[in-house]
Amino acid sequence: MAKSTVIDPRLWLVQRLSLASSVLVAAIVVSGAAVRLTGSGLGCENWPACGKHQLTPALSFHPLIEFSNRLVTVLLVIVVGASLIAVLRLRTKRRDLVWLSAGLVFGVIGDAVLGGIVVYSKLNPYLVMTHLWWSLIIVVDAVVFWHRAHRDVTVSSTVAVSKGASKASWLLAAVLSLVVALGTATSGTGPHAGGFGTQQVAKRIPVELRTMAEYHALIAMLLIGLVVGIVLIVGSSEASPEFLLTSRRLLGLLVLQGGIGWLQYATHLPALVVELHVAGALLATIGTTRLILATKWRPLVQATRS
Repeated sequence: MAKSTVIDPRLWLVQRLSLASSVLVAAIVVSGAAVRLTGSGLGCENWPACGKHQLTPALSFHPLIEFSNRLVTVLLVIVVGASLIAVLRLRTKRRDLVWLSAGLVFGVIGDAVLGGIVVYSKLNPYLVMTHLWWSLIIVVDAVVFWHRAHRDVTVSSTVAVSKGASKASWLLAAVLSLVVALGTATSGTGPHAGGFGTQQVAKRIPVELRTMAEYHALIAMLLIGLVVGIVLIVGSSEASPEFLLTSRRLLGLLVLQGGIGWLQYATHLPALVVELHVAGALLATIGTTRLILATKWRPLVQATRS
């Protein structure tokens, strides 16, 4: 895939900031899960300050874990704010990047506020679920922002796959959303309430863990089957190498994710394995987003620093 050099040197900074935004958004999801799985969800009893009379946490494990997650959020706010400013300063107007970077700013601020509500609700499981969903939506925004910042939008996009593969990719996104929803609901019925390390046990969703896990596993198998279908479709038709590679990688990831899901249930949900499963859900979200983006093709741009 040929690369071209753009004239606007300011795009170089936007591209770097879009990458930093994507990495930090992913870090928020993983570190947020670590807060819950270590029982540090109420390590800081207030928000945004950690204690009633102090901003910083006490020098003990659980407050430090939760406050570290908040510091990542602060860094993310700075980066996405800088991204929006950098986009607005581009010599060539990019309305798509303005909307995407602005979405990151408001999304991250909203995520931080929702995190505060979660703390004050004493880790209400439904709000904890919503917190993760919101974070994954921000992940999608960040991936699209990074993708668009590296593409030449002056060239019309071309269809890179068959119509059937394109529709299946969007169906895949819908099924993945359902899998994630059931996965977070399953966590809401499980033992990792998020606050046990601070001796405060949050309430759980009143459904049997096994029942939720079975529903989650059933839809997850449907998801894997759908990706297998996409791989077979693109294998028997003309498709871009990028789409073919992305679909195969996503299939491998989802098979691995299914194995981790089985392992965590069979071993009674050890925190480390659950954390790996959350990371897998994050990567599946990124992979599915990139798959949809790969249904259309535009040449890459390589911005040079002035």
